[in-house]
Amino acid sequence: MIKTPKKSFHTGTVKKTIKIKASKDKVWRKISNIVGLPTWLVDVKKTVYLSKKKRGVGAIRSITFADGNKIEEHVVAWKDKEYFTYIATEGLPLRAYVATISIRARSNKLVELTWQSYINSIKMSEKQFIEFLAFMGSFYEASLENLKTILEK
Repeated sequence: MIKTPKKSFHTGTVKKTIKIKASKDKVWRKISNIVGLPTWLVDVKKTVYLSKKKRGVGAIRSITFADGNKIEEHVVAWKDKEYFTYIATEGLPLRAYVATISIRARSNKLVELTWQSYINSIKMSEKQFIEFLAFMGSFYEASLENLKTILEK
């Protein structure tokens, strides 16, 4: 008899940091446009506002990926030119997804950007969860490399 792996809830974090040779203002302008994702986020087809509010706490976006998957995200914290935090409310195999994108100037022309998330899964095997975390990590890395390339032009 083949033993099926036990499915349970899992918790993890993903954190990626990149240094970008650009001014803090330039980097913030790009990342704080919360529907400007198709220009730098991997595999995003379109992003639209679901709220009248376009910036800050209470702004809501819907992201459509190339594979047709849609994710709804709500901004829950915002400090101008420093960070914003958002939660995904639907579209991921998760019970909780909370992410923060933050920037710190290292000099006039060098910014350190960190994208960090806390994840709590739906019931899945440990192997599935580890694969999901690895996927998220490579998604963050590829997207941040795109952002760096665009901003350093």
